[in-house]
Amino acid sequence: MKARLLRLSNDLRESYWFVPTIMAIAALLLASGMVYVDSHAGSTWMDGMPWLYAARPDGARALLSSIGGSMIGVAGTTFSVTIAAVVYASGQYGPRLLSNFMSDRGNQVTLGTFIATFVYSLTVLRTIRSAGESGASAPAFVPQLALLVALILVLCSIAVLIFFIHHVPMRIHNNNVIERIGDRLIEEIDSRFPTYIGEAPGERPDNPSVPSAFREDATSAEYERRTPVRSKNIGYIQLIDEGTLLAAAREHDLVIRLQYQSGDFAHNGSVLLEAWPAERCGEDAVKALREAFAVGARRTALQDLRFLIDELVEIAARALSPGVNDPFTANSCLDWLGAAMAELARRDLPSHLRTDEDHALRVIAYPVTFDGFIDRAFGALAQYASADRIAGKRFLEALGDVALSCDDAGRIATLVDEARAFRTLAEGKLDGACRDVVVGRADLLLRALAAPDYKRRLRDDIGWLGGSA
Repeated sequence: MKARLLRLSNDLRESYWFVPTIMAIAALLLASGMVYVDSHAGSTWMDGMPWLYAARPDGARALLSSIGGSMIGVAGTTFSVTIAAVVYASGQYGPRLLSNFMSDRGNQVTLGTFIATFVYSLTVLRTIRSAGESGASAPAFVPQLALLVALILVLCSIAVLIFFIHHVPMRIHNNNVIERIGDRLIEEIDSRFPTYIGEAPGERPDNPSVPSAFREDATSAEYERRTPVRSKNIGYIQLIDEGTLLAAAREHDLVIRLQYQSGDFAHNGSVLLEAWPAERCGEDAVKALREAFAVGARRTALQDLRFLIDELVEIAARALSPGVNDPFTANSCLDWLGAAMAELARRDLPSHLRTDEDHALRVIAYPVTFDGFIDRAFGALAQYASADRIAGKRFLEALGDVALSCDDAGRIATLVDEARAFRTLAEGKLDGACRDVVVGRADLLLRALAAPDYKRRLRDDIGWLGGSA
């Protein structure tokens, strides 16, 4: 249930209707409140303000009608401009970035302000009465305080319109789009690592706490003691509630092994996880474990770092396509990918073995490795960047920046393998001077990484650091 609520919260945050709806309801309540105050306090308080004249019924109706008509017109124009920006972004950056624009709080508040002003004006307008309109002796009623609030809302709407005119082109600027994705990626890395489901007992592959049923040499009898928990939905796994998994495993005294991670596609019947032993995994346990998964029609960045990396890779790949040929946009993506991977290189990734408070193994999570993230970021872009001199040089520079943050020999070996693979691709795709420049830069990086003092070599080599594109 918690996973579904978190997914619902994320969907509402990325919806284009939720904030305007809340603002419209607030405007309706505000109008009712102002009319109530006016009906009890009257407009005699305005007599002591010679610079402020009480409006008459005809003038008040004309004013509110003008405000309401103009606001709904501006709201329609605003919506049209937003849709045009979304269509442009979809073609320029890819359809997966649509949610980034739909969830933009500035666009939502802008539309909500115009709709709220319209609803407020319409609600107050219907309360205005001329003398004798409700009866021969009925006095006129004009909610003067509500009219003043309507004028304040108009001024706010004008300010919001000016903001919107500036905000839309800034939002679709490629550097700003890339910056927002990169910032969120780094924030997620900062908040997630190290993050554990329970406590990490250690990374030994032969950890004695791992049940024999989950080992490679498990017998058929041991394998039969594993109970699969299958998905009842079709779509992408948007969220896995680690706390629910750990609590259910502890309550039923189970050890579970995840078969999927956030961002993977599961269909009806897919095995989400396996639980051991089978005799303790009844219907209640299966239901509780299944509730930890939230499945939707699309991938989200709610718990999927790979999705944010894929967004940057997609923008860079589109920029390097022959039809666009924009290596400098690709360079911006490489800069942010390098910054994110450098941040990741300084952190300890969590063990895939998780224990509860009593140090009993409960969850065998899907392994998260530095190699996997590097391949997702740089490996996916290598085929595109290796065919361009400008992007190729920045690709190698980004690898060097990541290496400056690495102290682990295994992670340095991963970067060396990536640089070697990129050098091979560049040799086959580039010709002449362009090939010589990129291959020479790759050789320089490989020589630096092979030295024990590779950080000093990367920092001190002016030809390396100063020769960026």
